Amino acid sequence: MVSSRTGRPPLPRVTRRPPVARPPRDNPVRRLVTRARRAWDRPLTAYYLILGGSLLITVLGLVMVYSASQITALQLSLPGSYFFRKQFLAATIGAGLLFLASRMPVKLHRALAYPMLAGSVFLMILVQIPGIGMAVNGNQNWISVGGPFQLQPSEFGKLALVLWGADLLARKQDKRLLTQWKHMLVPLVPVTFMLLGLIMLGGDMGTAIILTAILFGLLWVAGAPTRLFVGVLSVAALIGVLLIKTSDNRMARFTCLGSTDVDQCWQAAHGIYALASGGLFGSGLGASVEKWGQLPEAHTDFIFAVTGEELGLAGTLSVLTLFAALGYAGIRVAGRTEDPFVRYAAGGVTTWITAQAVINIGAVLGLLPIAGVPLPLFSYGGSALLPTMFAIGLLIAFAREEPAARAALAMRQPRFGRKRAGGPKGPRRQNTMRRRASAARSSGER
Repeated sequence: MVSSRTGRPPLPRVTRRPPVARPPRDNPVRRLVTRARRAWDRPLTAYYLILGGSLLITVLGLVMVYSASQITALQLSLPGSYFFRKQFLAATIGAGLLFLASRMPVKLHRALAYPMLAGSVFLMILVQIPGIGMAVNGNQNWISVGGPFQLQPSEFGKLALVLWGADLLARKQDKRLLTQWKHMLVPLVPVTFMLLGLIMLGGDMGTAIILTAILFGLLWVAGAPTRLFVGVLSVAALIGVLLIKTSDNRMARFTCLGSTDVDQCWQAAHGIYALASGGLFGSGLGASVEKWGQLPEAHTDFIFAVTGEELGLAGTLSVLTLFAALGYAGIRVAGRTEDPFVRYAAGGVTTWITAQAVINIGAVLGLLPIAGVPLPLFSYGGSALLPTMFAIGLLIAFAREEPAARAALAMRQPRFGRKRAGGPKGPRRQNTMRRRASAARSSGER
């Protein structure tokens, strides 16, 4: 074919190829987020968060107890490591309790609920008997167990309320009685108020607040209606206001919120000074100035302030992150289980630890009144550490009992040279022979 104008053959048309779709660029941030989500959704995530987070908080707490208590011990003519040794002994016993609780079946935990509640009530009554109970910092809530060791029964009352309340609500749910408000409140609320009364006889307002938080946590997880929840909260708030109004000491604590007036609010002001002087990375471990007699209760209620002064903002944020991870893991365990007792107990323990941490840290920051409660797993005090570590063992046991977590643990390979059940001629050898036989049949061998 010849072109009519040029006399030349027309040029062949060039067909355009369709554009090839380029692969999406590899976004490292998106890839990191995807991996984090996959790791977050794994069956054993809650198990590792509870175990690792609690152990890290306890170890860091031991370090800070040793650093914050040296000056106090020397002022009392005691060895510098006196409080650390006592805390280390309590942590060792608590580790045994944690391991024991993590290996106990759920039925045994439920069987311990009523004996533990009865024992806690008995010890709280003994506290009020003259000659048996001891007063520390104006609160009559201690029992001497010999030598330098003392016992605070109200700390074990928290654990008893969690186990007994969870067992009670689980039994009522099995009988489908929680739809009636009277079965949801009775006898849970009266027994809790009895514990609160025994605690308030000794003047310990901080522990009473924690028990009230545990009660609300149990009712919330049980699905209490809003009107019922608000009613119980209103009664508790009214009682709390009356107790605060009738005590000049408690009223003075509210006036010190965020105050830096050293004359009127010595402890609160020096707690803020300690945090402010820490900076980003702190003054260094052991280099706190406020612990030299300026900050009262530096190794107990205000150990978070010493942590901020010596480890700075990085150290305090690390502690907050560990408590946040622990709280998330507890909520995850409570939300994924099908056992009502596990759900209520996990919710109660999570409420207990989270509320106590918020109250302690809020008081140090000047956002809440000073309630006199220790930072869980972190502050000095064996009576507070032992039941808390047992409660952490409960969460670990519940996390292990999740169906997906149980299957993931069962699929783990044995380590350290442990032999499989059945020996070399057992099930594994038979399975290997079956796979070889099936491969031989598929390849045509006879």
